[in-house]
Amino acid sequence: MSRQLITFQLGDQVLGVDIMAIREIRAWSPATPLPNVPAHVRGVVNLRGVVLPVLDLRHRLGWGVTDPSARHVIIVVRIGEQLQGLIVDAVNDIVSVAPDAMQPLPDMGETTAAQFLEGLATIDQRLILVLSLDRLVDASAALPEAA
Repeated sequence: MSRQLITFQLGDQVLGVDIMAIREIRAWSPATPLPNVPAHVRGVVNLRGVVLPVLDLRHRLGWGVTDPSARHVIIVVRIGEQLQGLIVDAVNDIVSVAPDAMQPLPDMGETTAAQFLEGLATIDQRLILVLSLDRLVDASAALPEAA
């Protein structure tokens, strides 16, 4: 049985996340910073009375820091029992991925981005990095601090 992914951009990379985890896609709004949180947590936003953390996905994956602008969006996802926001450059589309189109990650050692990926999907000659949302918030998956 195929599964559906929402695909989105982070720079030139196309990533995907299971559509069942998506709660909403909203325009960028500045997050209120919090003290003593990991560097990839940009702060919190109020979503109709629910305060949710906003993660800089680019920073979490070790690809630099996002300088959010009005063209960025926040994808609100459910991870476990909590809603979280992910800052991405743009949302692309919904794709169906057949089980045989999913590939495991090649062994590249413990690279920063690879530890947050579930696998790779090939759709219409495009390679989509499929995120593992549970690993994004796993405290044991720590990134080296930026110098």
